[in-house]
Amino acid sequence: MKLYSTRNKFEFVSLKEAVLKGLPEDNGLYMPQTLPQLGSEFIEELPNKSFQEIAFQVSRQLFQGYIPDQDLKQIIEQALTFPAPVVRLDDSTYLLELFHGPSMAFKDFGARFMAKLMGYFNRDEEEKLIILVATSGDTGGAVAAGFHHTPGIEVVILYPSGKVSPLQEKQLTTLGANITALEVDGTFDDCQRLVKTAFLDQDLNEALRLSSANSINIARLIPQSFYYFEAYKQVMHLNRPVTFVVPSGNFGNLTAGLFAKFMGLPVFHFVAATNINDVVPEYLERGVFAPRPSRRTLSNAMDVGNPSNFQRMLDLYGSTWNQIRKDIKGYSFTDEQTRKAMREVHSQFDYILDPHGAVGYLAWREYQLDEDEPLGITLETAHPAKFKEEVEAILERPIELPPTLQRLVPKTKEATPISNQFEDLKAFLFSRFDSKKQVA
Repeated sequence: MKLYSTRNKFEFVSLKEAVLKGLPEDNGLYMPQTLPQLGSEFIEELPNKSFQEIAFQVSRQLFQGYIPDQDLKQIIEQALTFPAPVVRLDDSTYLLELFHGPSMAFKDFGARFMAKLMGYFNRDEEEKLIILVATSGDTGGAVAAGFHHTPGIEVVILYPSGKVSPLQEKQLTTLGANITALEVDGTFDDCQRLVKTAFLDQDLNEALRLSSANSINIARLIPQSFYYFEAYKQVMHLNRPVTFVVPSGNFGNLTAGLFAKFMGLPVFHFVAATNINDVVPEYLERGVFAPRPSRRTLSNAMDVGNPSNFQRMLDLYGSTWNQIRKDIKGYSFTDEQTRKAMREVHSQFDYILDPHGAVGYLAWREYQLDEDEPLGITLETAHPAKFKEEVEAILERPIELPPTLQRLVPKTKEATPISNQFEDLKAFLFSRFDSKKQVA
């Protein structure tokens, strides 16, 4: 498998280099040289395959023999140990529950697969690999859980102070061992900027082996494409065109869905659902991409003002605005609309949405006004108990914590506060990992 940078399509790197490096030196994003066509026979056989079998076939075609079949199967079996069920609300409205993993968020799929893949590629290295990751909420917990105690790998998580839920914060600040949390005085965009700058800093890269666990890393996106096939499998018997509605922040999740479509999954439409951080819906409407500082909302994991994966979306479509608009529609909503949707779904269907899923539900209802008889699968990206305080206040009822989250309550947060200035991050990394010669 060969990959190129979105800023240079004429130079290629191996899968191992792309995964372990994370970000090209030109500050683009890695993309597969080709997205293989899986064919109609593969799609027709989906109902006869397990989730793990689907993931193996998709990744096998993508990797083109780069990883031996037996090793690839082992990576998938160790990473995908939880389901991705589709739940019906009414004849046209379905939810893809992606919160059944260890951190109870969709990012478990990408983080666990990436951790196993990086561990596989890093197994013979003597020098430690240092993973830098910025989080607006769920990524940090998923990466912390996925990489905890992975030999030869240290993880540094940057999160915006006061802008993640209490349980999200506990998930990324209480594991210890090879997981370090940095509490940044700023926004998620500041955290993401710091991480990207670190990858481009010559001094750091000469001294340390750095990589990323954000969706800028191709190893995060590839496994997220798996559950689009798994979801489609579960509604194929209805024989209706399927639209996927994707609550979106950094747009890795939607980009993974586009990968699935380009590989042959018959998706009718994608809907990009955002909160008031609406730079992509604005682009889809006007053809102008205007990044700006993110604004804090109830759906905090989507508070992104300059989504990285927009580069990959443009690359897939050759920057052709009209073609992108044919496949993707975008809608944005306020916190008040989000609260109203959560109450509506709870009242009508006795189902508790988290704030991100509620934004998706709103986009689905808006989309239905424009389309005849569609079937929509909205990605429910996190368990509502991760936002216990907000959900209880909105629904005026208690939310029971699952055991996975209950165990976090008595734990003590351990995080190092830093400013949003790159020199502070650089100084911390040098003080914490002072030599490239560390032995794993």
